[in-house]
Amino acid sequence: MASEQGIREARGLIRGAISATLATGAGGQPFASLVTPAPAPDLSPLLWLSTLSEHTRHLAAEPRCALLFSGVAEGPNPQTAPRVTVTGLAERVPEGDVAPLKARWLARHPYAALYADFADFGLWRVRLGGALHVGGFARAERIKAAELAPDSAAVAAIAAAEADIVAHVNADHADAVEAIANGLLGAGPGSWRLVAVDVDGCDLSEGNRTVRLAFLAPLSDADGVRTALIRAAREGRARLAPPG
Repeated sequence: MASEQGIREARGLIRGAISATLATGAGGQPFASLVTPAPAPDLSPLLWLSTLSEHTRHLAAEPRCALLFSGVAEGPNPQTAPRVTVTGLAERVPEGDVAPLKARWLARHPYAALYADFADFGLWRVRLGGALHVGGFARAERIKAAELAPDSAAVAAIAAAEADIVAHVNADHADAVEAIANGLLGAGPGSWRLVAVDVDGCDLSEGNRTVRLAFLAPLSDADGVRTALIRAAREGRARLAPPG
């Protein structure tokens, strides 16, 4: 059984990534490419892929794939970087399900609005299998899919409340969002907006910049999100307050 810390770190890497390495295969030949994922509420990586790309053609013929998500190394040795490799099956998202998931992907990658409507692009989802999490040098453990996935009831509850949470916070608490982004996360001042919420955290966006607030623990409902955002805003304001 994987450790709670390892599972939490692995999910954090997947939730917070703005890029990843995708491994596919064709005719027995492995192939690796850079992709820009965004996690669905249930943690499944979403990929906005062009049919002109070689890796897309690979997935259409052979859906088995892997994704490598990497963090930042603690020093000069790259092996100290936390990372997680997940295996899974890639599938085209059915047309009727594309709109909300595409919006979530664009919330993570707002710059992609310039080409997101090109006819050759489509939304793919990777259904997660197992994972190998490396927390740093000589810290590795395997995580089963059932251990890695967030609680389905919590995912559904927060997904159902997400639109109302985002609308309310942006309309009535813009100062709190700015305090979290600038004061707590150190992203700098700006017209920050809350753009996505899930059981593990939330995404804040300003122009083409996106930053992520990770919750202290997985949440199960809208009240938990409200409490977490209030706490984060208070901490952010305290860090921005002048000394004395």
